[in-house]
Amino acid sequence: MHSLLVLVAFEVASFAAAATGVIFRPGDWYKQLNKPRWRPPNWLFAPVWAVLYASIGLSGWLVWQEAGIAGAALPLGVYAVQLLLNAAWTPIFFGLHRPGLAAVEIMVLWAAILATTVMFHPVNAAAALLLVPYLAWVSFAAALNLSIWRRNPSKTLSQSAR
Repeated sequence: MHSLLVLVAFEVASFAAAATGVIFRPGDWYKQLNKPRWRPPNWLFAPVWAVLYASIGLSGWLVWQEAGIAGAALPLGVYAVQLLLNAAWTPIFFGLHRPGLAAVEIMVLWAAILATTVMFHPVNAAAALLLVPYLAWVSFAAALNLSIWRRNPSKTLSQSAR
């Protein structure tokens, strides 16, 4: 029973990173941006992220189950950092309307996901493999973020606030 409660806690922590997406919606500012043709349709983002967040939570739980907090303190600490970075991207991009700053942030997030994956592997290979689709999606999201930033050099916070 304790293990199941910890799994729920990992899933709640993972999905909590998505909470910023409820607060900071794309809105009119995002609709007006010049976006590449290869951008997926809006409806695809929510189901992809739902699967990814479930996998992220399961991944952390597998590492905890294998080594505990004390036995995997550093990997789980990096895991927590990547969740915080994940949560921070949405307010930067959609809240502050700062695609350039969001591009820098998503690159740091990507590095944190890679570090988490590498650190999870010796503890539990399945946990590391569960993070690979997340890393791939964030790679794609980073490319999309960079493309939007490059296509919209004048779409800054000051112009969107007018």
